[in-house]
Amino acid sequence: MTTDTTTKSPEAASVPPPGAASAPKRAARGNRRLLTRRDRFTLALMAGVPTVLHVALVWVTALASIALAFTTWDGIGFDSIRWVGLQNFEQLFNDNPQFWPAVQHNVIWFVVLILIPTPLGLFLAVQLDKRIRFSRVYQTAFFLPVVISMACIGFVWQLVYNPDTGLINSLIGANEPGHYIDWIGDPDLNLWAVLVAASWRHTGYMMILYLAGLKGVDPSLREASALDGANEWQTFRHVVFPTLRPTNTVVLVVTVIEALRAFDLVFVFNKGAQGTELLSILVTDNIIGESSRIGYGSAIAVVLLVISLVVIVPYLVATFRKERRP
Repeated sequence: MTTDTTTKSPEAASVPPPGAASAPKRAARGNRRLLTRRDRFTLALMAGVPTVLHVALVWVTALASIALAFTTWDGIGFDSIRWVGLQNFEQLFNDNPQFWPAVQHNVIWFVVLILIPTPLGLFLAVQLDKRIRFSRVYQTAFFLPVVISMACIGFVWQLVYNPDTGLINSLIGANEPGHYIDWIGDPDLNLWAVLVAASWRHTGYMMILYLAGLKGVDPSLREASALDGANEWQTFRHVVFPTLRPTNTVVLVVTVIEALRAFDLVFVFNKGAQGTELLSILVTDNIIGESSRIGYGSAIAVVLLVISLVVIVPYLVATFRKERRP
């Protein structure tokens, strides 16, 4: 038997077969043509339309409000715009009897939301985090007011506060002639009545935020605390609650925003009159109300924007610094 052994030289072994050298080029050319002209047009349309709408409806209107705050305009024709400088702000701070009560009501709104529904939402989140029976049902029930519009909530609570056939007056016997309690019309009661309805909705919002934060707590921390002999309250106070610091920051910012943008509920109740004035109500009354003082209403909107930025900007700065840390 004869075996022929062919020995190839290194030069011959290193030479690729015909057509192999052009394969990577073809693959590279193929990668460049993954997106057809139609695909590019579709992607540009999907990204471009939302971007244009966002810029037009958010940024352009915000910048326009800032510019109009230094002018006077009745909304009829752009030729009627007149530059007045800081006159709108001077009139707002010194001559408007509703401005400072509105600021006070917004502050009260924030204080109530941070002191009542926020701890209650935390308590509900801690209880539901224990994986009790029917926890999903309870979460749905408590979160249901959050997904309902504020206008619907206002209509529901109007029925509850009705002085004649309302639930509260019927329970306490204040639905008889001469003993009515006007929860909405009384300036000493209506703000607190609205805050009860707002707190009812805000509790479910806080519950979901804290429940998400509790899901991120390392179980080993609780186990170590239990091995050290700590009871449930001590574990929550010294172990669980400190780990919720990022969640507490989010809760604070959300609560401030909710307190500043409160509008729907108050407008449905009594249109922000007789003791329920808010900055958002003043903006609406001056811009689209009968007076149509767009420049003056824009000045109130700018004040509201500045108050919001005082809280939001430090939060964003702290968040970006945390993300940049290695």
